[in-house]
Amino acid sequence: MSELLIRRREVKADGAVFNQVHPLLARIYASRGLFDADRLGRQLNQLQNGQNIRGLDAAAQRLAQAVMHQQSILIVGDFDCDGATSTALGMLALGMMGARRVDYLVPNRFEYGYGLSPEIVAVAAQRQPDLIVTVDNGISSVSGVAAANEAGIDVIITDHHLPGDVLPDACAIVNPNQPGCEFSEKSTCGVGVIFM
Repeated sequence: MSELLIRRREVKADGAVFNQVHPLLARIYASRGLFDADRLGRQLNQLQNGQNIRGLDAAAQRLAQAVMHQQSILIVGDFDCDGATSTALGMLALGMMGARRVDYLVPNRFEYGYGLSPEIVAVAAQRQPDLIVTVDNGISSVSGVAAANEAGIDVIITDHHLPGDVLPDACAIVNPNQPGCEFSEKSTCGVGVIFM
């Protein structure tokens, strides 16, 4: 058996950007070719304006309705890092916005499959939500959204994965990679999408 060697490649980390951040972050930024401090975008006012994300207005209106009428909201997340942070952010933000009936469900992918599957909708329906919000999943959940619609549960999809040929029939889809979306930051992660 041959021996595997892992070698650290040299990264030149100099410049103004690296005087502002921890040395580890400086190395990570440099390895990704980021040398301009103006591109760090570490302040709230430097974030990309998400107003031109397709579906954002419809999602915001439906969420506002759910919060104002104290409807039951169920966040359906994914079990990876992006899904976990998306779920946590959704729970915290909706609570801070006045939602009092917010819960979450992170399905076991090996038992229920990926995303908002019809099986997950059956589990979710036992909690009697008025609204399901997917985070970091849902763009390919055509049959799951159909099952939710049949059960009288509205669905908002927030996702960043590439869509298939057919989109789910959700009340709103927020995904920078969906057809017709003009948002320029197509590589935004799932937690970035739910943040918007």
